[in-house]
Amino acid sequence: MATVSFKAATRIYPGSDTPAVDKLNLEIEDGEFMVLVGPSGCGKSTSLRMLAGLEEVNEGSIYIGDRDVTHRPPKERDIAMVFQNYALYPHMSVADNMGFALKMQGVSKEDRAKRVMEAAKLLGLEEYLERKPKALSGGQRQRVAMGRAIVRNPQVFLMDEPLSNLDAKLRVQTRTQIAELQQRLGVTTVYVTHDQVEAMTMGDRVAVLKDGLLQQVDTPLNLYDNPKNKFVAGFIGSPAMNLLTADITDGGAKLGDYTIPIDRSVLAKAGSDKTLTVGVRPEAFKVADEGLPVKVAVVEELGADAYLYGTAEHSGEHQQIVARIDARMPVEKGSTIRLAAVPEKLHLFSTSTDERLTA
Repeated sequence: MATVSFKAATRIYPGSDTPAVDKLNLEIEDGEFMVLVGPSGCGKSTSLRMLAGLEEVNEGSIYIGDRDVTHRPPKERDIAMVFQNYALYPHMSVADNMGFALKMQGVSKEDRAKRVMEAAKLLGLEEYLERKPKALSGGQRQRVAMGRAIVRNPQVFLMDEPLSNLDAKLRVQTRTQIAELQQRLGVTTVYVTHDQVEAMTMGDRVAVLKDGLLQQVDTPLNLYDNPKNKFVAGFIGSPAMNLLTADITDGGAKLGDYTIPIDRSVLAKAGSDKTLTVGVRPEAFKVADEGLPVKVAVVEELGADAYLYGTAEHSGEHQQIVARIDARMPVEKGSTIRLAAVPEKLHLFSTSTDERLTA
């Protein structure tokens, strides 16, 4: 097992002035499950490929354990990668696919068979060992790709969006299996996804990237409760946080005719700004007699919960609102309902810097 360190690692693609990954500093603990998450083009897959040795590092360095692997070829890094498209050999059986890397390393046939069988038992693939990939479902193929990585006993697992080709139900099931498996094996794992729900449910820690820059790295719950800036706040959480522009008034923030009380010491941090961004999670809105008037567009009923989608007006502009409400509450489309924000659950951000404002 090993730690992984990105030290100001930078990747600039030929012909581009902007780095795809810009001075990434990230420490991954031994045995940790680290998830890199962000929108398309944020640099998460490039970071993973730099660690794998598939992309050149233009500046900075990368360490696996105490070894500087920045300019070492992939085969010398002791890593195993699981790709989005499985990358299985169609003419080989499951057993041969799983054992192929070992065969290339000159591992004996008996030892190969033993390690393949151990991985197959771990992944519930024993009955499929003689089949070809085309006779397997997407979820089974993904498990074969996982098995191929496991048999090599690498220091680090790298996974690049391994669940994106699976249907929704299978994704939920497989992500639980991967998280359990990683915990059992204790292998340092770097996992890339654009799906923040996947990131929140799987990672020991999550690193959020945007435009090649690391925005924040923390445990899933800390990212949710204490986002460092407006981008992280809006990206983490499903449905997304409501980010509403409000006017700063004496002792609060005004949205339409509704004033949210805010401590003066926090308002002082806004400096010369006349407005601030108020972040409210859907569950931090409560139906009240006095609150923000919201015109109801849709109520999404999910059984135990319901999500209300609507619009609120402020300074002549409509702002989208999502609120979690009681599933049994009778709310009609087109009606207007008042929602009050729970003061202790508010998130406040500077309009000029997008950074979090705290007392």
